[in-house]
Amino acid sequence: MENNQAESCEMQVKVHVSGESESATKINLRSGKFKMIIDEPKNMGGTNEGPSPVQAMLMALAGCLNVTGHHVAKERKLPLTKMKISIDGNMNACNFMGCSMEERAGFQTITVKIKPTFSELVEDAVIKDWIFETEARCPVTDNIKESTKIIVENI
Repeated sequence: MENNQAESCEMQVKVHVSGESESATKINLRSGKFKMIIDEPKNMGGTNEGPSPVQAMLMALAGCLNVTGHHVAKERKLPLTKMKISIDGNMNACNFMGCSMEERAGFQTITVKIKPTFSELVEDAVIKDWIFETEARCPVTDNIKESTKIIVENI
């Protein structure tokens, strides 16, 4: 019987983030040994001491694509040395601001551009397949693209 890793692999990971707001726009967060400030820019009433929530989300997407891309490249024995990632998100802030509920509150589009650097020549078709698999296996991409159940409770 052949060992099929995709069928037998289960690696549940629990991630915990906690925080306390310092103001209406600023929250101090902690996850494991890491600390982060999420804030709004000054023109939104914040102090601009950290990325906004939507900036942090796109930064998390870039970080996850980087880790996933390097992991997939290693599995495929591709000589990836670095990745340049650029992400643009377009959203209509009217829902968030309360002036219109016609569009959803989040990004309408997110465009990701990846420029990989390999130490040896890699064919375009191989790069295309690598990017496709990287996107498909990236947990943050999955959470953005798919409907992840979010439970918000009063504690």
